[in-house]
Amino acid sequence: MISRLHDPAARGFASDNYAGIHPDILAALAIANGGHQAAYGDDAYTARLQQVFREHFGERASVYPVLNGTGANVVGLQAMSEPWGAVICAESAHVNTDECGAPERVAHVKLLTVPTPDGKLTPELIARQAWGRGDVHRAQPTVVAITQPTELGTLYTPQEIADICAYAHEQDMRVYLDGARLAHAAAALDVPLRALTTDAGVDVLSFGGTKNGLLLGEALVVLDPDAVRGPAFLRKAATQLASKMRFISAQFIALLESGLWLDNARHANGMARRLAEAVSGLPDVRIVQAVQTNAVFAVLPAAVTARLQKRFPFYVRDERTGEVRWMCSFDTTPADVDAFAAAIAEELTADRHTLETVPR
Repeated sequence: MISRLHDPAARGFASDNYAGIHPDILAALAIANGGHQAAYGDDAYTARLQQVFREHFGERASVYPVLNGTGANVVGLQAMSEPWGAVICAESAHVNTDECGAPERVAHVKLLTVPTPDGKLTPELIARQAWGRGDVHRAQPTVVAITQPTELGTLYTPQEIADICAYAHEQDMRVYLDGARLAHAAAALDVPLRALTTDAGVDVLSFGGTKNGLLLGEALVVLDPDAVRGPAFLRKAATQLASKMRFISAQFIALLESGLWLDNARHANGMARRLAEAVSGLPDVRIVQAVQTNAVFAVLPAAVTARLQKRFPFYVRDERTGEVRWMCSFDTTPADVDAFAAAIAEELTADRHTLETVPR
């Protein structure tokens, strides 16, 4: 046995990855742990997982469990593209800003980015990069990648995704959806998962688990088998084939079979709304994006941010503007939110007092 090395009462708003494992997921891991099962996905849990995902995404869906979200994106984009292919994405997309160049370095796909005010692509924005087909000097646009919800916490409606898919398919391109928090989007919009994916025309997606109560693991979900080549081989080549895959699959079964995915996401979204409401009336706090899922984006004075971070962990998104990001998790409680909001108010008051007492 090891000694506990952290304070279990510590709370933060930096990332939903900071949260622990949901008790139901821990129980699923314990159930899957008995005896021996075949490795590398040839186990009873991974076989069952195929049907579980088809119940949510349709009978053509096939699922490839992987270790993390970057791995899902790398394998998915590589399977959908050619070595000369390019992926059109928002400038703020996770594949562009937060994956250390992995889509280009590992998947060997060129990213063609488009600036967006809210993180969302539209057919008109995609058209800015969807040109040069047949030009040997230009990487060929073959995939459109969107994130739902976006990196700014905003949401695509099912119709907006359908419009993107229709345009992309007319241009002989495929659509990939980065769904690290897709559960939170479906919960916020009150629609089934397939409404944002299969029914809208998405070809391939990633489905996140770690940010919604899992220990580890994400899922690459192929909705149109004609949109990919060799995902099973690419998963291995990208070092994403888990030997004891039953433990990833068992977690997703527990998440998806019982509706836990929806309960967790709804709760996290609700805590973000509570936080936004608690601070919206405070002076010197400006919420800069619509609070639609479990993220709150706000601008604070830099001195206030620095002091707050010593009390509650959270990230600065843009040091130039003072924009910060506060994330809520499946285990964030109303008391956590209220304590954080109170701390924000205290530090704002202290900041104003300091400014008032500084000689001019």
